[in-house]
Amino acid sequence: MSVFDQLGAGRDAVRLWFAPDRVQEEGETPDYRFSLANERTFLAWIRTALALIGGGFAVDQFLTDHLTHWARVALSLALLAGGVACTLRAVNHWVRCERAMRRGANLPVSRFPAVLAALVAVIAVAMVALVLFGWAG
Repeated sequence: MSVFDQLGAGRDAVRLWFAPDRVQEEGETPDYRFSLANERTFLAWIRTALALIGGGFAVDQFLTDHLTHWARVALSLALLAGGVACTLRAVNHWVRCERAMRRGANLPVSRFPAVLAALVAVIAVAMVALVLFGWAG
């Protein structure tokens, strides 16, 4: 598959985010419990994204006297980027799982949970270091 084919497939996948009726046209309707479980997983990812975004704003707004500007901005942007990634991953994973269930295929695998966990761990270690060493501006 060429790069242009991959870009076209990616564009079509993003279009499905906004056209759930097209997803329903594929395959057979799965047991509704599986679709509802998929939706609950989607909502859990959205809650995670909101927590990361809220944490990013909290670091930026409330740690002004405790961190240097660069440390506050770096931590805030890392948390905000994690939140953005979670929102995009949530809808993409929901569509991929729904399509797989309708087709009777294996559910898609993803490295995203491991990447997110590593990102949060790095941010947590950085925050521990900032607290221990008191890097104030």
